[in-house]
Amino acid sequence: MSLALKGSLRASPEMSPEGSHGRWCMRLHTTLTAGLSAIAALLVLWACPTEARELTAADVYPPDHPNVQAVAHLSTLVAERTEGRHRIVFQSSQRGSSEGYLIGQVRNGTLDMARIDFASLASLVPTANVLALPYIFKSAAHRHRVLDGEIGAMILAQLEAQGLIGLCFYETSPRSFYGTKPIRRPADLQGLTVRAPQSGPWIRMMRTLGIKPLAMPYEHVYAALQQGTIDLAENNWQAFIGSRHHEVARYFSLTEHMRTPSVVIFSKRTWDTLGADDQASLRAAARDSANHLRDTVGDARPTPSMAPAGVEIVADVDHAAFATAALPLYQDLATTPQLQGILKRIQAMEE
Repeated sequence: MSLALKGSLRASPEMSPEGSHGRWCMRLHTTLTAGLSAIAALLVLWACPTEARELTAADVYPPDHPNVQAVAHLSTLVAERTEGRHRIVFQSSQRGSSEGYLIGQVRNGTLDMARIDFASLASLVPTANVLALPYIFKSAAHRHRVLDGEIGAMILAQLEAQGLIGLCFYETSPRSFYGTKPIRRPADLQGLTVRAPQSGPWIRMMRTLGIKPLAMPYEHVYAALQQGTIDLAENNWQAFIGSRHHEVARYFSLTEHMRTPSVVIFSKRTWDTLGADDQASLRAAARDSANHLRDTVGDARPTPSMAPAGVEIVADVDHAAFATAALPLYQDLATTPQLQGILKRIQAMEE
């Protein structure tokens, strides 16, 4: 009996160490195979192009503004490089919105993308304060070295933590004051009411220069100038002409006090649904559209011959006096060791 029992025990695979080990190995093999298959499937989905879609975009500027035209060029490139599967469609209904509103729409995925003045992101990404400082860039070459290099890449990467993907920086023309009075020196601004974008850096700059800032959406500037609600507004020449502000502003004074870049932001919610190939195509197309815009905008200044009837371009501006008057803003906006470090790196960078 005992021998028979021992024999039966040896013959039972359930009780045999060798049988137990073999079945465990089989289960492990099955589990690993299933797991690896699932991972492989996910990798295929991640790498493969996604289904065709229309990517929605918006901007506060009119369709003929160079930055809006650059996004239109980006749309063409995206359609070409995704073989027509994706295209960018502008939502004109958003034109009356503020940039702050558009940022919120992109963050929550209601909009897929937008072109935004980078200073409008200062509440989310404090480094935007540094790029918004008056006269921070010494020249076009200096500006390009900052934005195309390590500092620019680091700043764009900071957007992801806020639910945004920074695709590229867009070139902008310098911003200047325009309105009912000529501006040649900081003293000319004292006590004037000036429209300010709804963002901290602009408002602080204006207060530093002795201005009374009045925050309002860009779409309201024409009526505010026409009705005398504000004495001045400030923007670049293309916006001045494209928005027909020359009809209600007699003087365009070339203070050229800010040249904050624009940025093309993309919703991270949408981004995470795209395949790796489509993400790479979007990034490459964005960079190419930025280079195309840079070649288009350049550093040309408006000349008297370019002025519409009734508009005087004021060129004899004391830029050194404006730069000196704006110096307190460097301490006011670069408030942390990190921001001060970035500021010093930009200032030390050669042209």
